[in-house]
This record gives sequence, structure tokens and C-alpha cells, in this order.
Amino acid sequence: MKTLDRKLAAIAAGSYTPDDFIIADAKDADMAFGVPTVGRRRAASPGPNGPSLFRNRAEYLEDMRRVAAQGDIDILLTSASNGEALVAENLLDGTPVTLAVRGNDSTDVWNQRGSSYTRSPSRPFRSADLTAVRTFCDLVLYSVTFNNDIDRDLATLQAYAQFRREAEQLDIRYFLEVFNPNLPQGLTAGDVPAFVNDSIVRMLAGVTAAQRPRFLKVAYNGGDALAELVDHDPSLIVGVLGGSIGTTRDTFELLLRAQTHGARVALFGRKIQHAESQLELVRLMRVVLRGERSPQDAVRAYHEALAAARITPHRELAVDLQLTDPVMTAE
Repeated sequence: MKTLDRKLAAIAAGSYTPDDFIIADAKDADMAFGVPTVGRRRAASPGPNGPSLFRNRAEYLEDMRRVAAQGDIDILLTSASNGEALVAENLLDGTPVTLAVRGNDSTDVWNQRGSSYTRSPSRPFRSADLTAVRTFCDLVLYSVTFNNDIDRDLATLQAYAQFRREAEQLDIRYFLEVFNPNLPQGLTAGDVPAFVNDSIVRMLAGVTAAQRPRFLKVAYNGGDALAELVDHDPSLIVGVLGGSIGTTRDTFELLLRAQTHGARVALFGRKIQHAESQLELVRLMRVVLRGERSPQDAVRAYHEALAAARITPHRELAVDLQLTDPVMTAE
């Protein structure tokens, strides 16, 4: 049994322990950023075909192989093209890791260089063909964004309904990502947590068991907002998304606070992908979840590991120990 299936069963049965926390590595950012997805090269590392500012797809796939092989993650989320490539080489056979593929790419994730799409209200769109995806993967991520704009939000809900019908027909299971509004209409920043929670509950109230998501992925809008959503329906497993890169302290602190307020899943993309040592970061995420180290001590351990591996950190230790996420600093 894959660890995802075992952990979902344990959580649903009410027997959760910190070892049941689900960690997903979101390596699907090629559907948002294009060439810069994999991160910048170190100054002394030119591309194989000459000078190149950014690492390439082959290196992205290698990052996926290494993180999956370590065995500390439960889900590897990729684009359809990269997931297909990894399955073709039997990457996840015999591992505890479950492959998931991004099932849609609405316009609020279109973030290529020079673009302005993210400054317009989200519109639904799907690059992935679910019939083609089903030949190698049975778990997908579907995302929605509500902006309190009736026409845009209605289109988002209609597209989600169509997706649910297709997924059920193809025997595809999914988890649901609900982003904060990317261009909210008539909402203050203080309105957003309640608006998002109510939008989730209202939307899923009309969805029967066969078409419901296996779990949710939402922005961390504070401990109170997260606890409200978790407490409203204990049958719905709630997880958090990682958001911006931030400091290493931000990463560990978000994990601990999310778990404390009832989250049982974390899906981190840039926080893992842009770490100096992805493997060491993920290993210490487990340590923090089990309460074996505080977030601050885990940051120190991370820097010690970087020094031992002769890896230059992006930030000095004193800076990396700072909490910079505005939601968490306000709590």
C-alpha cells in the first residue's frame, strides 16, 4: 500500500499521529512559470549547451527522481508530460510515493515572463486530457479560484462540475486546491479567510460522495481560519499550500502551525524546489512534524547540514531564522 492510501485511511478513522501527516512535493510549476521553473543555476554551472541562466527540464526530472527515492514524501505532483516521462521509466514502482498530475491550469497560474495574466480575474482552463492522463495516473489535482465576481465564479464552478463528471467516469480520484482570490471584487484582506471558507463549504455541499475530493489544499489564512474549516466538517481532510519561497523558518513554522490547527496535508512547491538541499529540507520537515525539533532548531540543523555538504546557503543563518510570512507574523 502506498503511504498516501494508508495515511488517508488512518486520518479518516480518527487515529492520526504526526507520522500520518501527508507531504506532497509540488513539481508542477512548469505549468505556471515556463523556463524559470526549475530555478537559477549557480554562477559556476553553465548549461550543457552553453551559458544558461536557468536549470532545465532534465534537471527538474532528476530533482523529482531524487526526492521520490528518498521516501519522505507521499505525493509527487507533476505536469502531465513529466508524470508520463517518469512512469515510462518505472520511477515510482516499489516506492511509497504516489504520482499525481495537475488536472487543470486556470489563468491565475499563468505566470510566464512579461505576462500580466495574474492581474486579471481567474478563468478556467485545462491543458491536460484526463483520458490520456488515466493511462498512467489515477490521481489529479484540480484548482479553483473565486473572486466574488459572479460571471467568473460561475464559469469556474461550471468547469469544476464538468471535471468532476469526467473524473468519475474515468475512475480518477482528485484533490481540490482552492486559491485565495487573485483579483477580489469588493473584498478587504480581512474578508478573504471567511469568503474562502464559505465558498468551499457552499460549493461542496452540492457534491455527492462519489465526486468529492479526497482532500483539500488551501492557503494558510491563519490558525483560526484553518481551524474553522477543519472543525466544520471532520470528514473533509484539509491541507495547506506552501505559497512563496520565504525563509527556511517560514517553511518549518507553516508546517507546525498547520498541523496544530488541524491540517493533515502540506503541498509545497517553491519552498522545496528552491531549497539549497531539497532532501535535507524534506527530511527535517518530518522531524518538525514529530515534535523532535522546534522550527528554529530545525533551521539551525539545516544550516549545519549545508555546511557539512559544503553547500553555500542562500541566506545567512540569522536571516534564515526570521519569520517573514505576513500571515504568521501577524498571529
